[in-house]
Amino acid sequence: MKKFLSLISCFIFISLVAIAQQDELLFDSDEILEVSMKFSVKKLRNETNDSTLLDSYLIYKNTDGSQDTLDVGLRVRGNFRRENCFYPPVRMRLKKREGKGNIFDGSRNLKIVFPCATNKNADSFIVKEYLCYQLYEEVSQYTFKTRMIRVNFQNEDDKKGRTEQFLGFLIEDDDKVAERFDAEVLENKKVAGTFLEDTAAVRHDLFQYMIGNTDWSSLYQHNMKILKLDSKTAIPLAYDFDMTGMVKPPYAQVSSLVDIDDVSQRLYRGFCRDEALMKTIRDEFLSKEQLLFDHIQQLAHLVPDQEVKNMTTYLKEFFVVLKDDRLFEINILSACRTSE
Repeated sequence: MKKFLSLISCFIFISLVAIAQQDELLFDSDEILEVSMKFSVKKLRNETNDSTLLDSYLIYKNTDGSQDTLDVGLRVRGNFRRENCFYPPVRMRLKKREGKGNIFDGSRNLKIVFPCATNKNADSFIVKEYLCYQLYEEVSQYTFKTRMIRVNFQNEDDKKGRTEQFLGFLIEDDDKVAERFDAEVLENKKVAGTFLEDTAAVRHDLFQYMIGNTDWSSLYQHNMKILKLDSKTAIPLAYDFDMTGMVKPPYAQVSSLVDIDDVSQRLYRGFCRDEALMKTIRDEFLSKEQLLFDHIQQLAHLVPDQEVKNMTTYLKEFFVVLKDDRLFEINILSACRTSE
């Protein structure tokens, strides 16, 4: 009888473990996901668009070391990186029934960010941009979920058939973010920054100042989606953080619309809001200072020591402004915009 009960207990335990593993979804873990991909970069860039996908596959490694293969469709996306990078950004769609009963369940549509170049330092810029998404999750609830991947890639254009390995990351689809918040992502609609919900807008604007980003616009939905929570509430949903002082890739450029010379120079581009609210959000950031620095250390093993120092120094400079009333007045309260 005892042996029988022991077998039953063992069966229940194994079943619960299996259920737990099955229930773990793509964005539930911070572990780097190992994947393999093979396609023609030239075909991806030249032969795909919103309605034309390139048939391919994705092999991913489960937590137990086993591998699964998914049939996927790929298409190119983006603007600047599409034209200027060797690896363009990608939108991936899992074929029907492929994302069922595995970690991709509920994530049929995904964006993929690859390194821009093929040089040995390319991974560092991927890690730093991924860091920005992680930092944003600490200061705002309205964010895209992300998952870092290590890609074993075969470019079909390479006649030698070599396999490259590099880091990238997956980004949650717009519709999934909207679903999480029972909201709607507004498409092709101009929304003035002053119409965005005040608290969410200040968090967003101060975050963009923190990472040194001026490459965004709510009015033109440039590197920003607008999340409509209800008939009166619109929230900024930021993405694409490569043209920032925190990341600073070799191709980073400053827009002619802003009065700075380098992406590492900070410029507050948020609209003026109630001063008491802006100071309250400042206090929120100050209360999370250590959490933000911790994220740098969590990724430190993936980048050279000098890059860790650069990121740490850049973030420290932001907190110098926040902790000094005079600097906060000059750089934030007096620098905020009053019109588009």
